[in-house]
Amino acid sequence: MRRLLTGCFVTLLLLLNTLLLIGPLLVFALLKLVLPGRYRDDASKAVMWIAETWAEVDKLIFRLFIPTQWDIRGGDDLRRDTSYLVISNHQSWVDIPALIQALNRRTPFFKFFLKKELIWVPFLGLAWWALDYPFMKRYTKAFLAKNPELAGKDLQITKAACELFKRQPVTVVNYLEGTRFTAIKSNQQQSPFTHLLKPKAGGVAFVLAAMGEQLDAILDVTVVYPQQKIPGFWNLICGVVPRVIIDIKTRELDPALWQGDYENDPLFRGKVQNWVNQLWIEKDQRIDALRAERC
Repeated sequence: MRRLLTGCFVTLLLLLNTLLLIGPLLVFALLKLVLPGRYRDDASKAVMWIAETWAEVDKLIFRLFIPTQWDIRGGDDLRRDTSYLVISNHQSWVDIPALIQALNRRTPFFKFFLKKELIWVPFLGLAWWALDYPFMKRYTKAFLAKNPELAGKDLQITKAACELFKRQPVTVVNYLEGTRFTAIKSNQQQSPFTHLLKPKAGGVAFVLAAMGEQLDAILDVTVVYPQQKIPGFWNLICGVVPRVIIDIKTRELDPALWQGDYENDPLFRGKVQNWVNQLWIEKDQRIDALRAERC
């Protein structure tokens, strides 16, 4: 019963925090639509400050009302005036609060690439747009086979969406697995990794092609739950997740990783895939080492 009450109380606090701040955020979002020039950038900064404040209040709620220990390692060199590409494993919705704990107000507010259609989601679409989340347009191979004149157009659209980041630093988060890890999915994929699904190089290649010149470094983030079972978000807010390890390693970003045509150049595609696979081999080994610490 105590865990249930904790979960309900924390849920209420998180909801109140969101309701209190979504109004001001949407006001500045509307101002972005009508303000010209540098005033629009000022509105963007205000929206970002509200989002970071929302995240900080969430962190305070977690610190006061749940006993989870956030074991953050590395990242001593993080800066708010630098643009990062975050590459992380993905196991649970708890991964998002883990990133907030590790990165909020230590790096630029992080963003995810979203499908262009999501901009029409009521309220959230406007909020994501105001937060400068890049909306991407991806054409399928079947569509391009019927409309070859549109080849490369999706990348141009996404690059245009990222133009703002030439004036502002950004942290872009990419989950290479494309979905949350489970033992069932791992078996279905016949994944060669113990703790990870097979990485999808195409997604990160698209991000690098769209934003490579604007990114300064890679944050290789490894999230580990030392307990045997991967927890869900409800477990977290009920106070039954004792510890979360967030391991951060800063890596240099090789310009050669975006100076090529991933879709049409087999040699370049192989190079990016080899880089991703090596990253994943090292991450799988890192998870083994971090989990072994509990023994």
